[in-house]
Amino acid sequence: MSSGLRRITVAFFIIATLFCSSITAHATDKITIASVSWTGVTIKSEIAVSVLESLGYKAENKVFSVPITYSALSTGDADVFFGNWMPSMANIANKFFDKGTVIKYVANMPGAKYTLAVPSYCAKAGLKDFSDIAKFGDKLDWKIYGIEPGNDGNMIIQDMIDKNMFGLGKFKLIASSEVAMLSEVQAYAKNDKWIVFLGWAPHSMNERIDMTYLTGSTDATFGGNDGTATVWTNTRKGLEKDNPNVAKLFKNMLFPVSMMNQIMTEVHNNKNLKLDKAGLKWLKANPSMYEKWLDGVTTVDGKPGAAAFKAYLDSNV
Repeated sequence: MSSGLRRITVAFFIIATLFCSSITAHATDKITIASVSWTGVTIKSEIAVSVLESLGYKAENKVFSVPITYSALSTGDADVFFGNWMPSMANIANKFFDKGTVIKYVANMPGAKYTLAVPSYCAKAGLKDFSDIAKFGDKLDWKIYGIEPGNDGNMIIQDMIDKNMFGLGKFKLIASSEVAMLSEVQAYAKNDKWIVFLGWAPHSMNERIDMTYLTGSTDATFGGNDGTATVWTNTRKGLEKDNPNVAKLFKNMLFPVSMMNQIMTEVHNNKNLKLDKAGLKWLKANPSMYEKWLDGVTTVDGKPGAAAFKAYLDSNV
């Protein structure tokens, strides 16, 4: 090989290497968050978008159903999901955890609640336990109200009906959305009508509705501890290796139940306050939380993460 040709070959190799490196760096700077249309998960996801953008990443929050969320994580089309409610999502999520295509990662909110509930006047009249529901079938119009189709809670309810657990074989699942279901519950409550619905905490419904969670859940339904849940952050396989800085941030991002209750109640009380702004407003008033999240986390160009996010809050809240 001539010296001239050798120089051209070396130059081409260097250019190609730099080009590929820039593509790789660009790819790892883009973070896709998988979300579902629940208030709490949306708040977490939108907060994460803001934190990532303050650090110099390109971040996007994409809304899917729960099954599609796990498919997206499994194929690498999404990087993280902050709404893995366990044990209720076990029937969807565990197969991905077992295959290793989705990483369970970290518990971001212990002490949550996810199970069936009723207005408290129903509980006072005797509907206190899963085993009581069928006794009041006529009053309930043989309906149980859930949220969006494909949701894990709906799947549990439908399984209870299909298998005639607790004598629920005659019931029908009414699937709609979080907002539509809660509007229905509030309308029923105003008229002292009977209704069984899917409830959870944290959520402002616990402040807005005088409600009682039913006892009697089992390991085959919402868990053996009356629906007490832990919410996990899940990531795609390889995120820690591909972007350890972002992975550390996600590991640090914990969301106490009290924090989420306060944010959601503020959103309910202030109709003009959007979910993303509500989360940022809370963080600005509670800087110790984001300082913990950003401990050891840097911007894309290596600067302290907490200072960058503080500047972002000062400019946007």
